[in-house]
Amino acid sequence: MNSQDTSVDTQKAAKYNKWVVVLSVIIPIAVAILFGVKIPNVEPLTFLPPIYATTNAFTALVLVLAFNAIKNGNVKRHELLMKVAIALSVLFLVLYVAYHMTSDSTKFGGEGVIKYVYYFILITHIVMSIIVIPFVLITYVRAITNDIERHRKIARITFPLWLYVAITGVVVYILISPYYTF
Repeated sequence: MNSQDTSVDTQKAAKYNKWVVVLSVIIPIAVAILFGVKIPNVEPLTFLPPIYATTNAFTALVLVLAFNAIKNGNVKRHELLMKVAIALSVLFLVLYVAYHMTSDSTKFGGEGVIKYVYYFILITHIVMSIIVIPFVLITYVRAITNDIERHRKIARITFPLWLYVAITGVVVYILISPYYTF
């Protein structure tokens, strides 16, 4: 995004909005399909869960830093940090899918109240991770097409959703990590 140009690029926005719709549908479907695919004769990538949980933690940190940057008027830093947050989320997704394509899912072994807490966090994390995709994409498109007023409006929704997904991803890992078998 060029910070100097103040006009909204509506042609660009229309083109990108088609991609937003396509990616918002394709990404969750592709992940669901790939989640069920097991690559035969491949060593399980059991080392990945702590790596993708750390990626989620870094995503949360970068989101908070980006929020602080824009609150302090540092647009360039905000733009850079948001690109890093998107890259981290894509990296998470690739690692997550790779793990599940080579390894069996781990069953949560906790009992009592913690079991209900875990499943509540897991289910809300999964649902929000699907819901946040179009929000992130629309927010980004509004930024790169210089539709700053509408960018700000949707960012107020996108930021807490995305932060929730990133943080709960770490919490889910922490809660299930005692049950991983390597």
